[in-house]
Order: sequence, then structure tokens, then C-alpha cells
Amino acid sequence: MKVLRDYQGKSVRLTDERLAHIKEHPEMVDMEAALEETLLKPHLVIRSGADTSANLNYRYYYGTLVGDKWLCAVVKYEAEDAFVLTAYLTDKPKKGVQLWPSK
Repeated sequence: MKVLRDYQGKSVRLTDERLAHIKEHPEMVDMEAALEETLLKPHLVIRSGADTSANLNYRYYYGTLVGDKWLCAVVKYEAEDAFVLTAYLTDKPKKGVQLWPSK
């Protein structure tokens, strides 16, 4: 297990099980450093519409295995805990309440 930092300085757990889940997708195998960077320095953070205790952290990357894409790192926040649920590459961020940068 690794403990990462998000853009607000909060500790975020990345368990071995979640990392293995993320790396099941071939395009994500070499994206662990990018995942850490996305949490620490996102370009955009959106509150999840499906789970309001989860945030979608986005950062744009050029030249991934599947082209230029947004990396989305999904973090669940609980009272005394925060952990990565999943991460994936996508063409565009989801719509929702923008948490950062604040409008």
C-alpha cells in the first residue's frame, strides 16, 4: 500500500488491490507516476454524480498508449479516510460540480 497526497494535502491510500485493479487495463500499466501527479496537481476536480463522497481528479496527458487523454483518478473521501477507487483514461471529463479550480 502507498499513501499519496491530493491537491489539498490530504493523505490518500492506494492499496495493492486497487493498483492491481487499475493495471488490469493495459493502457494503465505504466501510469502509476501519472496517477500520483494527477492527485497532487490535477487540472480539474469534479464531484462524482454517482457518489457525492467521491471526487474525480483529472489531468491531461499527451502521448499515452491510447493517444492524448485525460487521466481520471477517483478518490473516495470518508470522515477519517481517503482512498483511490479506480483510475482510467478518458476523452473528456464528466459533467458535474467543479470543486477545483474553484469558479
